[in-house]
Amino acid sequence: MRAMEQRFVPPHRPGERAARARVVHDVRWARDAGAAAGCAGLLLVVSLAVEALTGGPDLPDTLLWAALSGALFVVLLPARVVAAPGRVSVRGVCVRRTVRTDRLAALRWSDGIERGLDLRDTDGGHARIELRVLLANPRLWLLLETDARACAGNGTLLKGIGDLDRLARRIERDTARSVFTVSGLD
Repeated sequence: MRAMEQRFVPPHRPGERAARARVVHDVRWARDAGAAAGCAGLLLVVSLAVEALTGGPDLPDTLLWAALSGALFVVLLPARVVAAPGRVSVRGVCVRRTVRTDRLAALRWSDGIERGLDLRDTDGGHARIELRVLLANPRLWLLLETDARACAGNGTLLKGIGDLDRLARRIERDTARSVFTVSGLD
């Protein structure tokens, strides 16, 4: 009887658990997606409440406010970043871009208004990762930096080594500042 009560656990391929453990997700994505949904929902509720106070919403107005709330959600929803050794995937609302980080050909760090890292691999894949994602996910940054340095060492990464060094200094500086602030030493 005891043997029948045990759950069936499917067999795993060798190394599958270890590979899943090395996958890194953006830890702040769910919170940011929730904030985007909250803002869109708040717009819808407030707009319908104002409509109700001024004579009641009708179907065209309700559809218009729902469409505007949906558009706000799409604009505010951040891209979801997932990394594993050898690859990074950035998934937006309609597009998923995957870059082989073990075959990087170029990277470019832009530190202007839209701060982010543009990656391109030897197969033509390209993606962009925002600075806030790299700062919030040290494991993701370390995985990406390790792969980029390996590509620089084996000769596939020909453009962007200087940008990689600048970005590494920036992330180290911001991380140290955060540690000092949290510990009260700042």
